[in-house]
Amino acid sequence: MARQGGVVSLVVVLLLGACLPAPAAAGVLLSTLPKALAVTASPKPGQVLHSGVDKVTVTWSLNTTEPAGADAAYKSVQVRLCYAPVSQKDRGWRKSDDDLSKDKACQFKLTQQDYAAGARGSFEYTVARDIPTGSYYVRAYALDASGTQVAYGQTGPAAAFDVAGITGIHASIKVAAGVFSAFSVAALAFFFVVENRKKNK
Repeated sequence: MARQGGVVSLVVVLLLGACLPAPAAAGVLLSTLPKALAVTASPKPGQVLHSGVDKVTVTWSLNTTEPAGADAAYKSVQVRLCYAPVSQKDRGWRKSDDDLSKDKACQFKLTQQDYAAGARGSFEYTVARDIPTGSYYVRAYALDASGTQVAYGQTGPAAAFDVAGITGIHASIKVAAGVFSAFSVAALAFFFVVENRKKNK
């Protein structure tokens, strides 16, 4: 009986273990990645770009301080647009995280291209119309054959530029709203004067 009870307990433990969710796997930590890519972006610090109009040219290459063959595992480069710290403040949905699987700062993927060893890569990006107003910098990840980040480079928050997003309210709509508001106030004043004259008669 004791042996049967032990077998039943073992089966119950195994079934419970199979039903429980597996612990979430930690993502790659930015702090563990070598800053092996030299990244530049064409906008000057503080420059204002307009969504749907202006362009950003991004370039990347292996840092000259890296030893020969350091990029042997690099198969592709992914370039992302990241919120600068000033645009993350009090906005939890934009916060950066050392765990890249939880990072919310670099939400916008600009491009992903094959990595060419010994060559400088570049990409011209027209700021998408859905990019919100804010301050941004550019980060590039070197990915291995499995698509995992193995190195990175960035322009950094100190070189952040601004994007003026599209609000959906055109200047003509604002002018029309102003005209109608002024007209309604004038009409109200006119009818008020007319009513007062009628009462005085």
